[in-house]
Amino acid sequence: MASDEHDERGFFGERPLPTIKRAATQEKPHYLGHRDRLRERFSTAGGETLADYELLELLLFRLIPRSDTKPVAKALLARFGTLAEVLGAPAHLLQEVKGIGPSVALDLKIVAAAARRLARGEISRREVLSSWNQVLDYCRASMAFEAREQFRILFLDKKNVLIADEVQQTGTVDHTPVYPREVIKRALELSATAIILVHNHPSGDPTPSRADIDMTRTIIDTAKPLGIAVHDHIIIGKNGLASMKGLLLI
Repeated sequence: MASDEHDERGFFGERPLPTIKRAATQEKPHYLGHRDRLRERFSTAGGETLADYELLELLLFRLIPRSDTKPVAKALLARFGTLAEVLGAPAHLLQEVKGIGPSVALDLKIVAAAARRLARGEISRREVLSSWNQVLDYCRASMAFEAREQFRILFLDKKNVLIADEVQQTGTVDHTPVYPREVIKRALELSATAIILVHNHPSGDPTPSRADIDMTRTIIDTAKPLGIAVHDHIIIGKNGLASMKGLLLI
């Protein structure tokens, strides 16, 4: 008969049961509850009740899913100033903020492009002069935070409905070459009967320069004999905007 030491029943029966180590319960990151609360505030009260950094956090939730985005949002605002300025900042400058890589910077620029498209929708197929505030909002969203000067033209039909919106020239930080003959040529190609001139001052100050005024008057004098009206020349800056017509300069 086999000895007890060879009895596998006794062998297994006498061995101590292995200790089962339970995986330590991991606490949820603190920011998850904050995300839920912020989403709930947005859902119940809307975006108007949220500060810029909170709206920016909501955007970053999707772009940076496994991190606390509040410090990143506040760092972006500390660097650029406002939510609009964050979205308007060039991608390479966004990436200088800790936590913002190429993918997140690109996604923020996509959000900015969508916002501009939304603003443009407010003035498309509408009588522009009766929607003047929307026109100003659109111009500001499109140009206020550009790092270089742009010269934009809004082309209107005989009912003052927007036909086209085009950036005709892009220049340096403080100068854009504008050619009145090219402005009028394009208006004639589009059968526009009125135009609104727009350009930005990257310095932030929208005050028209002497060169701005002289150039505008030259375009007006060239356009008038051809039946094309120049309704206004709007200058956009980070610190506001200026209407040459409102300032009685044209």
